[in-house]
Amino acid sequence: MFKRFEALLDPFADMSLDVPPKGFWAFCWFYTKPVWPILLGVAILSGIAAGLEVFIFTFLGDLVNWLTDADPETFLSENWGMLAMMALVILVVYPVFEGFWQVLFHQGLMATYPMSIRWRVHRYLLRQSVSFYQDDFAGRIANKLMQTALAVREVVTRIADIFVYVTVYFTSAVIVVLQADLWLAVPFMLWLGAYLVTLRVFIPRLKDTSKDQADARSIMTGHVVDAYTNIATVKLFSHADREEDYARGSMMSFLDTVFRQMRFVTLLNITLTVINMLLLASVGGLSILLWKASAVTTGDIAIAVALVLRIQGMSQWILWEVSGLFENVGTVQDGITTISRDRDVVDAPDAKPLKVAEGDIRFENVRFHYGKQTGVIQDFNLTICPGEKVGLIGRSGAGKSTLVNLLLRFYDLEGGQILVDGADISTFLQDDLRAQIGVVSQDTSLLHRSIFENVAYGKPQVSREEVRLALEKAHAWEFVQGLSDPSGRTGLDAHVGERGVKLSGGQRQRIAIARVLLKNAPILILDEATSALDSEVETAIQESLFDLMEGKTVIAIAHRLSTIAAMDRLIILDKGRIMEEGTHAQLIEKNGLYAQLWSHQSGGFLVEGEAAA
Repeated sequence: MFKRFEALLDPFADMSLDVPPKGFWAFCWFYTKPVWPILLGVAILSGIAAGLEVFIFTFLGDLVNWLTDADPETFLSENWGMLAMMALVILVVYPVFEGFWQVLFHQGLMATYPMSIRWRVHRYLLRQSVSFYQDDFAGRIANKLMQTALAVREVVTRIADIFVYVTVYFTSAVIVVLQADLWLAVPFMLWLGAYLVTLRVFIPRLKDTSKDQADARSIMTGHVVDAYTNIATVKLFSHADREEDYARGSMMSFLDTVFRQMRFVTLLNITLTVINMLLLASVGGLSILLWKASAVTTGDIAIAVALVLRIQGMSQWILWEVSGLFENVGTVQDGITTISRDRDVVDAPDAKPLKVAEGDIRFENVRFHYGKQTGVIQDFNLTICPGEKVGLIGRSGAGKSTLVNLLLRFYDLEGGQILVDGADISTFLQDDLRAQIGVVSQDTSLLHRSIFENVAYGKPQVSREEVRLALEKAHAWEFVQGLSDPSGRTGLDAHVGERGVKLSGGQRQRIAIARVLLKNAPILILDEATSALDSEVETAIQESLFDLMEGKTVIAIAHRLSTIAAMDRLIILDKGRIMEEGTHAQLIEKNGLYAQLWSHQSGGFLVEGEAAA
């Protein structure tokens, strides 16, 4: 039975990846549409349960009147029909409705609803631009995802369930009391007014505080995760004390929001206690006066007092539910600022698939400034022929990595265009474009998964034998065989830790090279591909790299000039402009900027570079 209700919603259904709305209610509805039939069922069952509960209280009041006036000898024979019906309601009808509500709410909503939100938000965030992640903590983004999913569920379910229940319950209770005597309903209406004023005064303040608290919690989590992620740097510089101070600042900010919240909670509870006691005293006193005047019966008094006690108990529950509602409203509003950001780079509505046939690359009047006033790339032009191996050389900040990032379409151009096989890359699907480009970068990052999964990332549906051969070509198989992790997994199954922290820089680089070897894309980018390797290992895998480059269009970046001196053409960049181009020999003979860089940086690599050439 439970599984049937748990299967009412598929949390991993393939839904729209549109930008989530930025308005609060529109945002909630965007993620609630798949579950609205379940929510409607929950709301209807809540209303029925509230009506049944008031009906039961009414019956108990009538029972007091019957017992007061009835003859014990004939009571059962005169009232057996009503008693049997109420027994059916109490023992069967109410438990059935309550049980159905429980499974629909807990099995149908509580688990799958927030998971559906997490899944959809995660899919959207995976397609966010690179700059989105560069401007925030990864831990903070993940925290927003988790918090917001739960907060949306709490907001919507509280409204669909609790507000319906309370509205039906209180309305029914007032109607019942009105039927006994108009004056007996007055304290209930005054209490309701005072209760709403209390909510109006305190709840917005709690909402604002909870929004500050949610943001402070995310910042605190981000600071802590940042230290854990970079623990090697913390240890290397002996800055545990500094990290303590860094975290303490964010923890104190979070604690301040908690203190503010608790002050409001204390004042709120005191106020609620006062108006609840006033309700009890006024209903009790008024009941005695009306009874003395023969305006109400003892059964009416029993109903009124029972409802007062029930409402008093409910008032605390309602208060916390409403308080929790507005706290979650603040959390959702805070999450919207992160989750509902537009993507900086999006596929065109009519974007086409891409399959590189030749590998021709052209930069035409490219302009890009990272949104700054001063230019990084300005009116840049470069043509790379199919199968040509081009080396990009220049000092830091010359624009080498920027050109690579623009070719990968991590950013959109501010002017000009980049063409692959004669077509503008902005007209293709981003995933298809990047699938045609293999990249080995100097900042090699591995997933916290097995060696096999990291290498197989380059090619779906790959065999273990293919992965092993790729590792051998990258001269990584020897050390992979000796790997193990704390869970006892070894070799290809050993996990590498977050960002590959369990491996050395050179080992991570060789895993990355194996991954690109397996991908075998027609366009290859080598961004300091051998920077983390020692000379012996670099020499060992040079042949593999040359095999990898065979038949491909290659763009190689290196500060170690000897590693790219063998390229077909070298492009010397400075401040986003081409200063020189030609082969290694031509540029040395020209005795310009490249010759200066070669003379300054080559050192002991001169012979090695000449041999490679």
